[in-house]
Amino acid sequence: MTRWVERILARYGQEVTVERDGTAEAARAFLQPVRERNESGPEPSPIGGLDGRLWLYLGRTVLEAGDYVAWNGRRFRVRSGRPHYVGGSLSHWRAVLERAKEAE
Repeated sequence: MTRWVERILARYGQEVTVERDGTAEAARAFLQPVRERNESGPEPSPIGGLDGRLWLYLGRTVLEAGDYVAWNGRRFRVRSGRPHYVGGSLSHWRAVLERAKEAE
């Protein structure tokens, strides 16, 4: 029942790397910034713009709080992740990400 999700990810998904417990796993997923009411962009600061936006992850690979996702030269920390089911079958994982800090 959920093979359609795998086909859509294979065709249109982005290549990401999921990092957990010192291991890295290649995966395909959709990543995009969470739309906010005020699309003002990064906040100015003395050291440059700080991007405090959250990002949405949709994919088949399990993501839990504390994991990392690398994509397109960026690294994100997983704030939360949860499975979504269609009937009794796992459809996909949905997670909220934030930009990882350089010191992490």
